Amino acid sequence: MKIIMLGAPGAGKGTQAKMIADKYALPHISTGDIFRANIKNGTQLGMEAKKYMDQGQLVPDELTVKILLDRVAQEDCKNGYVLDGFPRTIPQAEVLDEALTKLGESIDYAIDVDVPDENIVKRMGGRRACVMCGATYHIEHVPPKAEGICDRCCEKLILRDDDKPETVKNRLKVYHDQTQPLIDFYTAKGVLRTVDGTVDMNDVFAAIVSILGE
Repeated sequence: MKIIMLGAPGAGKGTQAKMIADKYALPHISTGDIFRANIKNGTQLGMEAKKYMDQGQLVPDELTVKILLDRVAQEDCKNGYVLDGFPRTIPQAEVLDEALTKLGESIDYAIDVDVPDENIVKRMGGRRACVMCGATYHIEHVPPKAEGICDRCCEKLILRDDDKPETVKNRLKVYHDQTQPLIDFYTAKGVLRTVDGTVDMNDVFAAIVSILGE
């Protein structure tokens, strides 16, 4: 089962992707995690990606496509996977579609987690991240045990540049301009399913399970 998660930044698609991966024993593939790992390790790819991410812009296709296709070709993806953060543009979707077609495969579901922009700005402004271990929190919904301190490694939590309100608004504009057309793309292929992302995350997940099946 090959699944693509769609939705604006902060819609909660990453959380849902992990829950889907756990339930159906599929690898959760997040380009964001791949980029952050490269940033943490100081690689050339990571530094280049960081320039775009810090400004709330999408990482260009040429930095993204190869690493993704290499990843889904690995052994643990033979029964499927959950893609989180890719594709983000029509050209990326077309490259993925072409690569899968050559393998005699295709995407089974594209799940759109739908949340209004104003909800997203508020959500992301409450996020906090640990620069040491990568753990993430939310000051309202998933607060750390001690304010501003990571539960896992006791390092200081920060509001990442890409979660600041001015950056979020720019990311949403980029999303609506470049990524939202994917909804039409996957609708035309007959695989798009939309769920309400404003409700409790467990209710969102229940709606997704009703689509994918037990």
